[in-house]
Amino acid sequence: MRIDVLTIFPEMFDSPLKASILKRAIEKGILEVGLTNIRDYATDKHRRVDDYPFGGGAGMVMKPEPIFRAWSAVKEKAPEGVVSRTILLCPQGKVFSQELAWKLSQEEHLILICGHYEGVDERVRLRLVDDSISIGDYILTGGELGALVLIDAVTRLLPGALGDEQSPQEETFSDGLLEYPQYTRPREFCGMEVPEILLSGHHAKIKEWRRLQSLLRTKEQRPDLLRKAALSPAEKKLLELE
Repeated sequence: MRIDVLTIFPEMFDSPLKASILKRAIEKGILEVGLTNIRDYATDKHRRVDDYPFGGGAGMVMKPEPIFRAWSAVKEKAPEGVVSRTILLCPQGKVFSQELAWKLSQEEHLILICGHYEGVDERVRLRLVDDSISIGDYILTGGELGALVLIDAVTRLLPGALGDEQSPQEETFSDGLLEYPQYTRPREFCGMEVPEILLSGHHAKIKEWRRLQSLLRTKEQRPDLLRKAALSPAEKKLLELE
């Protein structure tokens, strides 16, 4: 997969892309990331990418011309036949989720536009953007951190990106629920013991225990997720959802 990021702060991506899973995915050729500085496509001597909003109001708005030029330059470099999907990172977008990460991981080429200031000229959204995505109901300085969250979440789902190919299927939100509790050595720590079932070697019983813990943790921490989760009649009865 290739991901191109249009941003006015490309330096914000340097360290994250050179560490951990993202670094390994890039080194293996699983992921390719291109960083395009929108300022390079401004035509005035000050490389200006923002201006005052029509109608008045606080703050500045990102101008459409530099973004259009940067987007066109990235599209022109894409291999023939490759389908690109353009995403605007902004507070008004649909909230990012694991389900959306799975869908995006199936794409060949993503173009991420990082919003800034008071927002982006609406004509960018109308002409260039396929999806607007927000990583949560709060305001960040710009879309760069949101883009990094999206890149990380999507990369983990690419074949070969993780050492254990089973990991993405068992993590939190993979089945609409929170993940079950995890334990490692030592067996006893600060007076707390690892649950005996995990030491039994009985894989079917362990699977049942983990499913139960996942259900109970979700009910306690994120009961809203249960409304969309695929639950058996017995599980609904256990959780008193019927």
